[in-house]
Amino acid sequence: MATTTRTEQLNIRASEDVVRVRQQTRALAVAAGLSLVDQTKIITAASELARNTLDYGGGGEARMELIDNDGRPGVRLVFEDRGPGIADIEMALRDGFTTGSGLGLGLGGARRLSNEFFIESTPGVGTKVTITRWKA
Repeated sequence: MATTTRTEQLNIRASEDVVRVRQQTRALAVAAGLSLVDQTKIITAASELARNTLDYGGGGEARMELIDNDGRPGVRLVFEDRGPGIADIEMALRDGFTTGSGLGLGLGGARRLSNEFFIESTPGVGTKVTITRWKA
């Protein structure tokens, strides 16, 4: 069972907040000792999910955690909004699917860039996405 050793919480209300999420994710990835490749993966996933939280969820929160699982460090990110939710999660995870003007790589891309990926969404209630990247 992973234990949390450090937590950062940020509101996502504007584009500047997406930049702050990226910066905090980078700091935690470095603290976890992730390789440069793994840092890039978790930062890219964080950017995609923060942007989705802002653009499709109407804003929300990001919780970023430095975690440890029996001596193996990692970074866990939780993005939560109270937006319209996702009616068909499987469709939303498909590459090319978008309800906006993006490339449709956000959710599926974030899933591929993570070691662990969980999504919960209820139409009319909101969406919660949790990702984790472990040190190799």
